[in-house]
Order: sequence, then C-alpha cells, then structure tokens
Amino acid sequence: MKELEKTKRISIASTLFILVVLIGLLTYKRPKNTYALNTKSTLENLSNNNYFASLNEVSNKDYVLVDIRSAYEFEKGHLENAINIHTPDFLNEDNLSIFKEIKETNKTVILYGKNPEEVNLPFLLLYQLGYDNMKLLTVKLDYYQNKLITKNCDVEISKADVAAFINESVKKQADAMKKANIKITTKPKTTTTPKKVIPIRKKKKMPTEGGC
Repeated sequence: MKELEKTKRISIASTLFILVVLIGLLTYKRPKNTYALNTKSTLENLSNNNYFASLNEVSNKDYVLVDIRSAYEFEKGHLENAINIHTPDFLNEDNLSIFKEIKETNKTVILYGKNPEEVNLPFLLLYQLGYDNMKLLTVKLDYYQNKLITKNCDVEISKADVAAFINESVKKQADAMKKANIKITTKPKTTTTPKKVIPIRKKKKMPTEGGC
C-alpha cells in the first residue's frame, strides 16, 4: 500500500513538472529587437563614414527630421517638417515601423535634440539595430523669449584610426591566448618514481620463564 502511494506521488510530481515545462515553452517569447551589428562593427563603420549633418543640409528632400525631445519641448518649438519621437519611445512598434518605412524608401533619418550629446545614445541604439540610414544633426537648441533659437555647433571628430586600434587589440588578444595554450600543452610531465618499501620483520618475543 505504501509503495502504491509513493508511486502515485512520483507520477503526480512528474506530470506537474511536464506541465510547467510545457507552459514555459508556450509562453516563451523571443526578444522583439536584436542587434544587427556588434560594437566592433559599429565603431568601424562610424569611424569610416561621416554621420554628421548641419543645418544647411536639412532642406534635402531625402532627409526626415526626427526630434528626440519630449512632446512638451517639441510643442515649445521645433525645426520645420520635423516629427517627434521621444527617446524612451524609440522601441515602440509604431515608432520602429516609422523608422523601417523611412529606410525602405531610401531616405535618411536626421536625429536632433537640444545638443548633439543628447542624440548620441539613441543614434547608436538605432544604428546597432540595423538602421544605418541615420545621421546626427550638429545643432544646439535654445530659447529666447519663448522663441526657438537654433545654432550650428562644432563636433570634434576623432583623428585616431579606430579600426586599426580594434584590429591591433584583437591581434594582441589572440597572440596572448595562443601563447597561453602553448605553455599549457608543452608543460613537461613530472613522473614520480614509486618508493621501494622494505618490509621489516619483527623479532618474536621469547616467552618469559617463570617458576621458582
């Protein structure tokens, strides 16, 4: 009787475990957004291409201006023909569909905010997601008597060869790993010779003589 109850408990536990696994598989959702480019590829591409745009270029018909500031800031004043997509809402399905549509029409998205530094993070996020039709507007926004003032600002461009630096770092890492593997494989094996054991025979004790 006890064995039967034990078997029932095991079968119930197994059934519950299988149900939990099935529910987990059915409710599992793959991430909607995955990076199309890794950090290395992103840095190499950005170091070889000019991804800045100035105020003089915004009239280009193939450019779509996207204001990344909040709706409140956008209503206070924005560039002509710009659309507003606040940075925290970039990954919403509706907004991603807008970016996708712009890319499919072979147009370029020009991101801008109150300054170029504010645009860096959303720009890199979209770029790594595969939206490589992006540019960053080098403009600084300010207000004077509730009127929007836009000024071009200079952005320092690094003269360093980022691609060469990355390749050199990767090469050094590979060389270090190679050397480490050689040391491990060529390490001589130390063999220990077994000690010779010499048995020592114990002398038998003579029985003590008794008596008077």
